[in-house]
Amino acid sequence: MTDMEAVLQKAVDYFGGHIPGVAAFLLKIIVCIIIYIIGKNVIGWVVKTVRSMLLRTKMQTGAATFIVSMLKIFLYLILIFGIAMQFGVKESCVAIGLALQGGLSNLAGGFLILLFQPFEVGDYILAQGEEGTVQKIEILYTTLHTIDNRKVIIPNGNLANNVIVNATGADRRKLDITVGISYEDDISKAKQVLLQIIERSEYVIREQEAQVFVSELGESSVVMGLRCWVKTEQYFPALWQMNEQIKNEFDRAGLHIPFPQMDVHVRTEK
Repeated sequence: MTDMEAVLQKAVDYFGGHIPGVAAFLLKIIVCIIIYIIGKNVIGWVVKTVRSMLLRTKMQTGAATFIVSMLKIFLYLILIFGIAMQFGVKESCVAIGLALQGGLSNLAGGFLILLFQPFEVGDYILAQGEEGTVQKIEILYTTLHTIDNRKVIIPNGNLANNVIVNATGADRRKLDITVGISYEDDISKAKQVLLQIIERSEYVIREQEAQVFVSELGESSVVMGLRCWVKTEQYFPALWQMNEQIKNEFDRAGLHIPFPQMDVHVRTEK
């Protein structure tokens, strides 16, 4: 027998002895794929049915979304565990435990948000350096939709352990604007202009007291303050409108809004 024939014989003997094991492993993979496809479809049907049932009970949208999300994750864990059984239960349990470890804080945060309700779906919040309208509250994450059409997903653990500002927690917000005028300008005239802007605004709530005052004597300007109440959903339109009107009306009244200036003295030596 030549060397080439010997090598070929060894290869045949090696693969021949391992073919049953390879075939069994491939069969397991096929079974797992079938289980996953069937399980995924069943989970989708169950989740859809439960969501419809909860919405028919007029449950709060945030609570319904949270429950459906929790149910979905639970069912997928069962599916993963069933698939993992094909390859050894002990090892799969360890892997699942490690996978869940990082999400426990988010899970606890989700329960705290659902329990204490610092915000609801539809609220405008500021948290973790982001701000936007709450779109979804799920078991592990909360999704915000920003005014510039971004989708921001924040872990519930971070939300539960840090400051959250709910800008729409009440139906009214105080609009607080400051603007500087020159020290040479007439303060009384500036107050009159600001009061007229408040009176003409369609956003201001008339039942609430409005204020115009001298907020600060700054280094280069007299800082005027304006405070009034508006409906929460009209806060930004009111803010933008008043800022524009203040600039236009100050120009008409001959009032000057100072800007930073620097005086440079040049000395020449003879």
